[in-house]
Amino acid sequence: MRDSKNLNFSNRFIELGPEFYQAKTPDPVTDPYLVDFSPSTAKLIDLAPEENSTQGFIGRFSGNMPLEGAQPLAMAYSGHQFGSYNPRLGDGRGLLLGEVKNKKQEIWDIHLKGAGPTRFARGFDGRATLQSSIREHLASEALNGLGVPTTRSLAIIGIRELIYRQKPEMAAILVRVADSHIRFGSFEFFHYTGQPKNVQRLLEFSIQCHYPEIAEESDRYRIFFQRTLQRTAKMIAKWQAVGFIHGVMNTDNMCITGTTFDYGPYGFMDRFVANHTPNHSDTQRRYAYSQQSEIGFWNLNKLAETLVSLVGAEPLQEEMRQYQTLFNRFYREEMAKKMGLAILDSEFTQCVQGMFQLLQEHQLDYSNFFRFLADYPGNPQMANGAINNAKDELNSWLSQYLKLTQREDLNHEERKTQMDAINPKYILRSHLVQNALDKALKESDFSEIERLRILLENPFQDQPEIFEHYGIDADSYAQDTPDSFLCQQTSCSA
Repeated sequence: MRDSKNLNFSNRFIELGPEFYQAKTPDPVTDPYLVDFSPSTAKLIDLAPEENSTQGFIGRFSGNMPLEGAQPLAMAYSGHQFGSYNPRLGDGRGLLLGEVKNKKQEIWDIHLKGAGPTRFARGFDGRATLQSSIREHLASEALNGLGVPTTRSLAIIGIRELIYRQKPEMAAILVRVADSHIRFGSFEFFHYTGQPKNVQRLLEFSIQCHYPEIAEESDRYRIFFQRTLQRTAKMIAKWQAVGFIHGVMNTDNMCITGTTFDYGPYGFMDRFVANHTPNHSDTQRRYAYSQQSEIGFWNLNKLAETLVSLVGAEPLQEEMRQYQTLFNRFYREEMAKKMGLAILDSEFTQCVQGMFQLLQEHQLDYSNFFRFLADYPGNPQMANGAINNAKDELNSWLSQYLKLTQREDLNHEERKTQMDAINPKYILRSHLVQNALDKALKESDFSEIERLRILLENPFQDQPEIFEHYGIDADSYAQDTPDSFLCQQTSCSA
């Protein structure tokens, strides 16, 4: 393990030249302090977990002290936002510090979000709010705990500065760790500004960094798109399975490695409402839960448009035609695991359709329904009042489901073990997030952030030691979302 002074940064992206970025150092900040630190993320870059208590770590990642070898830069990109092209985007407040290679020879980007305005800031202050930083920090670690590809959050560093959104808010810097920061919108920027050579240069760079095994293939550009499409379909299938709603699936928020990227007004499904969007600005429900697969297709099509001159329209269209089949396959596989089933035939399809009709009609709690299902029929006790109210329809559907389980080569205990290992007991419910935010923003108490992060790193098990350590009620973290927080919406303000 190493300290933050000896991370041995490099930055391959800087070799692309100034058309691709603005070189800039982070702006100094006032009296930085640590809000939370993720030891599991620190392991990715071989950073000693005790670094979180050092002033050196806080100083270096707040921008007040230099990071040896780092070459900070703000990346150029554009993108389609809510279906309309916006040419004026880019890292307005973010800086890619560089890359760090760990002992496994894995390379990770380290990025500061909220490090001060760049030339892409469009008149904004270049800072991030403490509230939005806490939300992204928790969501990143929660999705990772659920096995969904995601950027990670190493730390939140608070700043004793007020910034203004709808109201005055405290500022912070989020230290993000990711396998890539190249977005669909990175390609769009050069495509729509008439720079085809830079589209090709970015494509070659992306292949060398993220798909080196295809670098010598004659049709590597097509394979690159194929791989990006496959990873994107798999990521969204996992979102759907765990009940995650991104909320702002603009093309500048889509990463070429199929990694969940840029958390804004996200949400996790509580009571099942298929057309729910957690983004209160999304009045047309473009980015609702039920639309995420379709929007993934739409965004990939926008990426494909930037590559037509290099790959050809027909090969790209042929790859696009594979998307729905791939997504359906990935999604069926995820749902089969959640239901403890392995035979994916027409009866399985009918059973899944019937389950979602039941969930939607009675707005049952999505995650807790699967934990209930894992207990059935060994523990047929109704899990809560909502399920009890749907008892007649539920029993009818359960009889269909039990017939499918009887075709499998598993007894009840084996099935329950498998299902409990894939269906979380704890998810990042809106009221849990709000409780952590209230303590942090009103009382400067960050203990609930730490508690939630630790809990959600392994959301499938009871983890009694956590609750014993903190002296809190375990069951309260697994209960259905209170009515006042159901289908909550938040803004893009950050």
